[in-house]
Amino acid sequence: MARLKVTQVRSEIGSKRNQRESLRSLGLKRINDVVVKEDRPEIRGMIFTVNHLVKVEEVE
Repeated sequence: MARLKVTQVRSEIGSKRNQRESLRSLGLKRINDVVVKEDRPEIRGMIFTVNHLVKVEEVE
């Protein structure tokens, strides 16, 4: 199964509550934090919510 490398590139300050909660659920706490997650619909949905705050790359 594919994996996604998610990097937070912008601050969550000033974001809506659901966007801040999505970042926390992904495991991102500060700028330049990186997490690797399985490519699942739930994760894709959270990434879509905060796509302006993160950078996503596919990892094998």
